[in-house]
Amino acid sequence: MQPRTPITIITGSLGSGKTTLLRRILDAANRRLAVLMNEFGEIAIDGRVIQGKNVLMVELGGGCVCCSLTGEFEAAITEIIDRIAPELIVVESTGVAEADALVYEIEDSLPALRLDGVITIVDLYATIKFPQLGYTTRTQLQAADIIIINKIDLASADELKQVEELARKYNDRAIIFKTIKCDMDTNLLFGLEVERSFAPASHRHKEEFQSFTFTSDRLLSRERFEEFAASLPGSVYRAKGFARFEEGPYLFNYVAGRADFEPFQAAKTELVFIGRNLVEVKEDVINRLKHCER
Repeated sequence: MQPRTPITIITGSLGSGKTTLLRRILDAANRRLAVLMNEFGEIAIDGRVIQGKNVLMVELGGGCVCCSLTGEFEAAITEIIDRIAPELIVVESTGVAEADALVYEIEDSLPALRLDGVITIVDLYATIKFPQLGYTTRTQLQAADIIIINKIDLASADELKQVEELARKYNDRAIIFKTIKCDMDTNLLFGLEVERSFAPASHRHKEEFQSFTFTSDRLLSRERFEEFAASLPGSVYRAKGFARFEEGPYLFNYVAGRADFEPFQAAKTELVFIGRNLVEVKEDVINRLKHCER
């Protein structure tokens, strides 16, 4: 009988650091990995951020692996195993995926897999700013075998303690790591072989997120763009993508009012905005982006 392939799931809220952790996993990898990425939005950003690594990568976009893309997820996993027989599969789920539903799907429908563990990343900065956890975030915490409290440099020791206690409220069994930019020994994340039993998940996407995109072949003014990012409406919770300025292209990440820029090669500006009630602000956001063009 062929041994089952271990699979690790990375979950966490939008912008918590899932792709950052995946990049660190791939940088330290010494075995044959397959990566399946599920993004929210029309433009796949995260997949291009980790391109060039010595792995097989499959992207599922435009939906969520725990509901609308279930069939595609199963087909992708089967093809991955048949094509390259990886030693480990890592799934980076979208921030709106309900972890219990995804775990049940693996356990119930994919006998060729063995669930190695569920990693949930908690955004310390965003949790302090928005302490009321939604249903999806709670399911991600409850399903976790490992919880990574990330961005600890952006909060006080007391705030870190508060968030750790909040995580423990929903999960008192998980191992907790505390990181800055998910910097840790990633070998500690694998080989868990946790025994678990999950009942069929009661699936409910209560947090209704929408997204829209902006693309441009023109250079942007860095000064105007930074002013734009600093004044995004509160209904935009997450933004990411590539922004091209005169000094060069950058990877742009925005979460809960905080923006980061990292030099990164890109042929044009491509941005995704994610939040609630975006129909009301989409036109204004796009017009302000056009004002950033040179």
